[in-house]
Amino acid sequence: MRKKGHVVQKTVPGSIAQEMEIERGDKILEINGTAIEDIFDYQFLIQDTYIEVLVEKPDGEQWLLEIDKDYDEDLGIIFENGLMDDYRHCRNKCIFCFIDQMPKGMRETLYFKDDDSRLSFLQGNYVTLTNMSDHDIDRIVRYHLSPINISFQTMNPRLRCKMLNNRFAGEALKKADVLKEAGIAMNGQIVLCKGINDGKELEFSIRELMKYLPELQSVSVVPVGLTKYRDGLYPLEPFTREDALGVLQMIHEFQKECFEKYGLHFVHASDEWYFLAGEEMPEEERYDGYLQLENGVGMMRLFLNEFEEAFREMPRGHRFHRELSIATGFLPYPYIRQSAERIMQAFPEVKVHVYPIRNDFFGEMITVSGLLTGQDIRDQLKGKPLGERLLLPQNMFRSGEDVFLDDLRAGDLEKALQVPISIVKSSGRDFIQAILGE
Repeated sequence: MRKKGHVVQKTVPGSIAQEMEIERGDKILEINGTAIEDIFDYQFLIQDTYIEVLVEKPDGEQWLLEIDKDYDEDLGIIFENGLMDDYRHCRNKCIFCFIDQMPKGMRETLYFKDDDSRLSFLQGNYVTLTNMSDHDIDRIVRYHLSPINISFQTMNPRLRCKMLNNRFAGEALKKADVLKEAGIAMNGQIVLCKGINDGKELEFSIRELMKYLPELQSVSVVPVGLTKYRDGLYPLEPFTREDALGVLQMIHEFQKECFEKYGLHFVHASDEWYFLAGEEMPEEERYDGYLQLENGVGMMRLFLNEFEEAFREMPRGHRFHRELSIATGFLPYPYIRQSAERIMQAFPEVKVHVYPIRNDFFGEMITVSGLLTGQDIRDQLKGKPLGERLLLPQNMFRSGEDVFLDDLRAGDLEKALQVPISIVKSSGRDFIQAILGE
């Protein structure tokens, strides 16, 4: 071990850890006589029905706790470092990397490029496999950790080396073979770059990735995000509506083939493609249970379905007198506006102003709401009718906080616009409740 023990931040009320008097500041040194490298080791070692935990108190006293518990029952310990190890930095220089396209002067954490298989398992992050040693692969197989989310980009080894600017990137694809053979569930991603890995290359990649079924459960195809800060970077072009229609046609053909053969649609287009093409979102069944929801695949379909269900349950006998405003990105704007209009039709005394916010911070080609900044919202809503409250989607903010990407806080925006702000969860039901004030 590079360091001795892992510091406890807190314990869950009513948990085994609290019962055993494990407290904030304690260090977990060993489990069953084995030193813990990281969260992988910890989760694996605590599974048994009887375990011995070596704890070091802040004064240096060590306790050996003998614990009887249910199989796979958690101890209820939250560590200061959730990964229980240093985060692994990405060594690639991908031609499409979004972090390389960010302006200077933002908070340091926004510039960190992770490529850590442990975060793939814990948080759903995507990894390139280039930063994984044989030891990492062995532990994934031994602990049977899944799913692992992989950024494939292309199945052409030479092209992958070029796209990742890493001469080992093509060889790293073989690690997916090891994971498949071991029965590890995987999800894949392709960041599509115009003229690079689209067209025939995309067709080849999807065909190759189908060979990893059923362990590879899904593959998402997402368009590259291009900001205005690309000086000195690889020249990339934005996709057009015609491009989007072509990508969707290919994906839909593969979906039909995969569903007939495997009962899964397998390859999915992120919502941006449907927005860009001006096409309706697919029905819910085409998303195979929303396997890549956090990757922007099916988020709008899920929102619309939840909205419909909640809309049918709305109390039609009530009268609501409200005037509100909503800020969103240009891509989801038509759907948000239509949903708000349906509520206003059902309740004529409710007025909702829906404003699409142009992304001046990153550039107008970035049109999703999750990459909007507080200053763009502030500057474009000044002087606009906002009603009694401004509703903002949760994905605009840092997880669990009220901080925008540009470090402006919701409170700062409230003062600038002189209107209270409500941060709304992404579900259609929460959308309705936020508007009606339930």
